[in-house]
Amino acid sequence: MTSASDTAIRFKRPLLKLSGEMLGGSDGFGFNRSVLDGFAREIRTLTEAGIVPGIVLGGGNFFRGARTTLPALKRHRADAIGMLATVMNAICFAEHLEAAGVKAKVYSAVPMHPLVAAYDIDDAVANLNAGVTCLYAGGTGNPYFSTDSAAALRAIETGCDVLIKGTKVDGVYDSDPVKNPTATRFLKITYEEVLRRNLGVMDLVAITLCRDNRMPLKVLSLSEAGNLFKACSGAATGTDVIES
Repeated sequence: MTSASDTAIRFKRPLLKLSGEMLGGSDGFGFNRSVLDGFAREIRTLTEAGIVPGIVLGGGNFFRGARTTLPALKRHRADAIGMLATVMNAICFAEHLEAAGVKAKVYSAVPMHPLVAAYDIDDAVANLNAGVTCLYAGGTGNPYFSTDSAAALRAIETGCDVLIKGTKVDGVYDSDPVKNPTATRFLKITYEEVLRRNLGVMDLVAITLCRDNRMPLKVLSLSEAGNLFKACSGAATGTDVIES
């Protein structure tokens, strides 16, 4: 049987963007122990093959904005709450990674000493080079920017060779596959077409950052165990967003 370490690796420095809701399991809220343990094992499989990922987690398992339900909450304050949620997720997931045998370090774009380290590009790159999985929390540190944008930014800053967005669906479709059972999945699609069609793969800032910096982007489902490793090994899975 071929082990992970015997398989050729295409991407050794991925940036993984995972939604916060996925940490909550079927409820999509809070933390689900089996889901956290499962994702930690997926990351351990990567590190055992010499792959050192960076990770950006969303905060939707705790907070997804409140402009309709909490109208008194200003947008920048709502975004601040979302940033705090991502810090909680990163701390929790880092502990599960450590328990699974994966060295991990959490950074926050918003300084939160002594809870976590303040984000520093050089320090993060040094840790990645030393085989430490780095988790980037606090978004970009600014309101009005999503964690998708933060993921694209961190991938570019730390020299990642691919940005992988893990979702609940198995790639990019021409319409919402939940609402439209005849929706067609793309195996490959260009950045320009994603922008032109406004497909909602990631927010437009993130897509533009990837396009302008030639950052490969893969969109895939995390419901299938081993999909992250398949993506890093170059196997066909999900959708590739490409230049042309």
